[in-house]
Formats: sequence, structure tokens, C-alpha cells
Amino acid sequence: MVVETFSPEETFAFGRKIGQESAPGTVITLTGDLGTGKTVFTQGVAAGLGIMEPVNSPTFTIVQIYEGGKCPFYHLDVYRIGDISEMDEVGYEDYFYGDGVCLIEWAELIEEILPENCVRITITKDLEKGFEYRKLSMQGEENKLK
Repeated sequence: MVVETFSPEETFAFGRKIGQESAPGTVITLTGDLGTGKTVFTQGVAAGLGIMEPVNSPTFTIVQIYEGGKCPFYHLDVYRIGDISEMDEVGYEDYFYGDGVCLIEWAELIEEILPENCVRITITKDLEKGFEYRKLSMQGEENKLK
């Protein structure tokens, strides 16, 4: 599935739709260059899950846990992971196989430990289509989303 958005609001709205359709146990991987809108999309997912508090990228803490929605939301940003073994220290299995929805930014850096049945989303820009244009390519949604 491919979705095109033309503003941060549209990217957020698509994220919200994904959050609404996600069930506990869903793992969403998010890849894309800096500035492609990964955090905006993630904020939309949180809103779709009913998370009311502000959601920011947990770059320096690796994982941020949000409660208060329809299920816990585990937001991981693995950009600063230097070695895959650091994920053991984080306790990644608790999030990948927990009772919430897990979203992983920069997931390509930990590809070898990702569950098989992830919803994989890649966000790309195309400046020829406009500064705010984003293409969100999804794979695996048929297995995990309503």
C-alpha cells in the first residue's frame, strides 16, 4: 500500500488512522531519512491509540512508554544504537512482544532482531512534488491492521 501526503497534517492523519487500526502486539517499523516526518507520523499513531500526552522522539532514551490509550504505546528510536547487543540492555523483547503497540524509528539499524510480522513503513520525500510531499509505503499491514 502506498499513501501520498502533502502536508504534516495529512501525515499525522494517516498515522492516526494506523493507530486506530492497530491492535496490541502490533509492531510498526518506520524508516526514512532525517526530516521525512517520522515523528509527525508517530504522533498521529499515538493520537489514534488515544494517547493524550505530547509525543516526542526518544532519541537519547531509546524508548518512551505512553499509557492512557487503548493499550500501551512503546516508541523506540534506535538511531543512536551502536551495536545490536545494546537492544538487549533496553529489554526490546518486552516491547516487541508486549501487550501494547510498538513503533520503531530507524528500524533498518536493527533489522536482524525485528519480528517477522511487522508493519513496515518507509517515508520518502520528493521535492519535485512539493516541500511537504511525503510518500508512505507500507508492507505487512494485511497481517496486523484491521
